[in-house]
Amino acid sequence: MLFFLARSYQLIFHVANVDKFIPPYIDFICRNFDQSEHKFWLSGSARKNYSIVPNRNIYVANRKGLGSLKAYWRLLVGMHKADKIILHALFMSRVIFFLFCCPWLLPKCYWLIWGSDLYQYNKRERGLSSRRKEFYRRFVINRIGHLVTYINGDIELARKWYGAKGQYHECLMYLSNIVDPEMISGSGSRNNGGTLKILVGNSSDPSNNHEEVFEKLLPYKNDDIAIYVPLSYGNKVNANKIADLGKRWFGDKFIPMVEFMPYQDYLDFLRDIDIAVFNHKRQQAMGNTISLLGLGKTVFIRSDVSQWQFLTGMGLKVGKFENLNLERMSEADLSRNAHIVRSNFSESILVRQWSAIFGD
Repeated sequence: MLFFLARSYQLIFHVANVDKFIPPYIDFICRNFDQSEHKFWLSGSARKNYSIVPNRNIYVANRKGLGSLKAYWRLLVGMHKADKIILHALFMSRVIFFLFCCPWLLPKCYWLIWGSDLYQYNKRERGLSSRRKEFYRRFVINRIGHLVTYINGDIELARKWYGAKGQYHECLMYLSNIVDPEMISGSGSRNNGGTLKILVGNSSDPSNNHEEVFEKLLPYKNDDIAIYVPLSYGNKVNANKIADLGKRWFGDKFIPMVEFMPYQDYLDFLRDIDIAVFNHKRQQAMGNTISLLGLGKTVFIRSDVSQWQFLTGMGLKVGKFENLNLERMSEADLSRNAHIVRSNFSESILVRQWSAIFGD
């Protein structure tokens, strides 16, 4: 059966790596929009921790041997036939190269800025291969037609670093960036003198700067605390390093989370957290941050990253990582945070934002 058929309707072509955000996003699209208008070209393992079943609308690329040629041929055909191309981050070198070679596709491309893809600018290397990849990226980002995010600071950086000229579409992008009012109902500071539960980081990626957080927590190592660190997602070598360091410094009070946790189970876990610390030096962990603030939790982030201005500009009270301590914010501040999040990060808003993008 042909992947693309003759049609009289709009075709929206999604290009993405298989990631934890993508299966819930596909379900969201199927629930709220006409499935026949959306085709997904996915790269990666659809069955490793993710419940993606390929069908006529979902194609999972086989990147081995002849399967790779077929996969990228489908990608090229799909992008040319599409009315709109939704790029779920800009990580894949082949996709960037194809867009470099086919610049006529760029006006109909919508780049969903994840943060880490944008901040690759700061990881540029001097080698020939690295310079060539960055040359392709600059060409593509400079000419891409549409920029999608809800962090205005990232738009400013894309324009500053790459001369991006695309139209800005404000959108929460994924379900991980919204809160369910029923989920956060009755939440808040639930600790009544028991063990203080601290969440550090959102993955095993070195960008979490775990060791710097641990150093700030060392003065409290003899207090009644439990330190939870998600390590199932990201860099495996760094995960082992951080797990060893945490056990050495904090003993049984350090709890590495090494097993993949389904999304709903992870949200239930967040309900029991008292304080969360995110020490990223770039925009990252926004889904976690929003969920925790919506749950009425105390959150510390760096004040020199783009989401600091975004969150505080909305009136949210967030702690500065530079002043990290183990005192929870007042109930009034936590309650106000939860109210602001409920009002600004809902599924109805997400549907409205995507409707505007698909229909513009």
